[in-house]
Amino acid sequence: MPHVVFRKNGQAHEAEVGVRTNLVVRAGIKQFPFPYLKYECGMGKCSKCACLVRAGAQHLPPANWKEKKQLGERIDAGWRLACQLWIEHDIELEQDDAPAG
Repeated sequence: MPHVVFRKNGQAHEAEVGVRTNLVVRAGIKQFPFPYLKYECGMGKCSKCACLVRAGAQHLPPANWKEKKQLGERIDAGWRLACQLWIEHDIELEQDDAPAG
């Protein structure tokens, strides 16, 4: 099972998740630790769920067109939309309260 480390505002929240888990779905149903994840639409249209991938990016598929549209050059710096990721391997993500745009 994938191990997720989610960092927000200086705190680390960790959990194991099932293979092909979407963290925005878990946040929506209030499963720990992902209620801390900031998100809104869940469809790749708003970029509120943008996270910096600190570890595990090599296991993610390439950014899709929604991520490219919302994140632009930030993708090259390691940013991804959590709503577009289906976790299959260990990953470490970071999100802060700064505006996503």
